[in-house]
Amino acid sequence: MIVKTGWPTAPAIYEIDTWPWLTGLSRRFGRPVTLADVPAVVWDEVAARGMDAVWLMGVWERSPAGLAVARVNDGLQRAFRHALPDLTPADVVGSPYCVRRYRADDRLGGPAGLALARAELRRRGLRLILDYVPNHVAPDHPAVTRHPDWFIQGTEQDLADDPAGWFRAGGRVIAHGRDPYFPPWPDVAQLNAFSPGMRAATLAGMTDIAGQCDGMRCDMAMLLTNDIFARTWGDRAGPVPDTEFWPPIVGELRRRHPEVVLIAEVYWDTEWLLQQQGFDFCYDKRLYDRLAHEGAAAVREHLAAGREYQDGLIRFLENHDEPRAAASMPGGRNRAAAVAMATLPGAALWHDGQFEGRRTHLPVFLGRYPDEPVDHGLRDFHRRLIEVAASVRQGEWRLLPAHGWPDNPSHRDLLAWSWDSSVVVVNFSGHASQGRVELPFAGLAGRAWRMTDRLDGRVFERSGSELAADGLYVDLPPWGFHVLTLS
Repeated sequence: MIVKTGWPTAPAIYEIDTWPWLTGLSRRFGRPVTLADVPAVVWDEVAARGMDAVWLMGVWERSPAGLAVARVNDGLQRAFRHALPDLTPADVVGSPYCVRRYRADDRLGGPAGLALARAELRRRGLRLILDYVPNHVAPDHPAVTRHPDWFIQGTEQDLADDPAGWFRAGGRVIAHGRDPYFPPWPDVAQLNAFSPGMRAATLAGMTDIAGQCDGMRCDMAMLLTNDIFARTWGDRAGPVPDTEFWPPIVGELRRRHPEVVLIAEVYWDTEWLLQQQGFDFCYDKRLYDRLAHEGAAAVREHLAAGREYQDGLIRFLENHDEPRAAASMPGGRNRAAAVAMATLPGAALWHDGQFEGRRTHLPVFLGRYPDEPVDHGLRDFHRRLIEVAASVRQGEWRLLPAHGWPDNPSHRDLLAWSWDSSVVVVNFSGHASQGRVELPFAGLAGRAWRMTDRLDGRVFERSGSELAADGLYVDLPPWGFHVLTLS
């Protein structure tokens, strides 16, 4: 799928939380900054070597009704003050996933500013990704009253029995959005994925967005599949359609905009399903969980899946929903996980502030980051890693076995894989590990080989005959790694 679009097969994508990013730029330059007038030097900084696309998260018009909910919700207010102890009312700008209209918010520069931002990115060889939220809209979205048949509707009795799950609009009782495992989201209205009118409106909305960008990230895309939607809403949704939600929409969208790339936020092991239904990349939450909380064996097991599946995954260590990697992966684990993630097949997603080592997870309702010191060493490491990964991820990828000795099982904590002329080895543990990594390259024996670590410049001379017979010997410190190119 991705090969036909002109995009790289394994793009590196940078997520920017647009509102707090612009607030930070306004403070930096001492003047209001919108997407219409971001200084060229900033776009140059964003266009790091090896980066392929920028996801401007949260550019659409936010809902005043949703903002009102956020201002009085005790749980949200506690989260806001935890992230911003000096919180002011102006800092609460509303959720970017409580969309009132799919029009770039005037406070961020409006449609003209968004078009200028896209042009600046394109001038630097970067593609633009924007959000689409298919499952729900703001309670004051015009469609709530104009097209109530697009929504899950209930009765006055539903509202009386469960006031947190329903609200009244235009003389109707409408469901708040939710997924099957959590309480309703109090600031959004639930669309009905089985409604033909809603499906047609989804195609129209995505077509309009595709004209403004090069890719779309679809929020909670698995909630719209027939099986999950039916389990979530039962008879309230009406009869299950004969066709699935996504395939006809994606098919027609690609006919109109053949180069648009589609990214699905998915969970619950639905990645392959959504890939089959037309998405180019699906969130790899399982790899994230294993890199953040488990060991090498769990990561290796996950990477045993087929290449076609892995090419359609988008890997990440943090995003606007997850904790900051610098806080959740202490010590060297953060860097080791980053090397692993960056050098695997599939897309790589990086997050605004991740390079600099930000530790505070900012709720998406807020329009300002807290002041945090920059970790210059971590920033330089990430910049180098992204550049190296872009040149390494070429050709055939193979997961490599490692072996050790009866009295030293530490090789079990080594993760290793190869590309056409490169080998990546990561010690995914908090202790030193030694082992021999089996190399897949033909013609090793009888020649001398030089291995250059692309991250730190070290050079290792090795006998090809030894490499062919015994494998590559590695001795790595806790959370250590090599990204080696053979010559």
